[in-house]
Amino acid sequence: MITTGIIEVDIHGMTACEAKNYIDKVLMNANGSVYRIRVIHGFHGGTSLKSMLMDEYSYERSEKVKKVQGGNNLGITELVLREF
Repeated sequence: MITTGIIEVDIHGMTACEAKNYIDKVLMNANGSVYRIRVIHGFHGGTSLKSMLMDEYSYERSEKVKKVQGGNNLGITELVLREF
């Protein structure tokens, strides 16, 4: 079980399907103390991973993810599970 406030996951080099499966496992194992998942996907190799995050987790498509927002740089997207 994952029990820290912010979890960082790196999905560089994964296909969109592999990345979704990995993030779904992280979401399933995150307990109530986790409020944000910081997904590091990069941006030099294209936008397919960032697009997948928006398509799969925004607009309340996931029970746990309340919103999807950009991170501190273009290669990061954050999944907000709850407000801190």
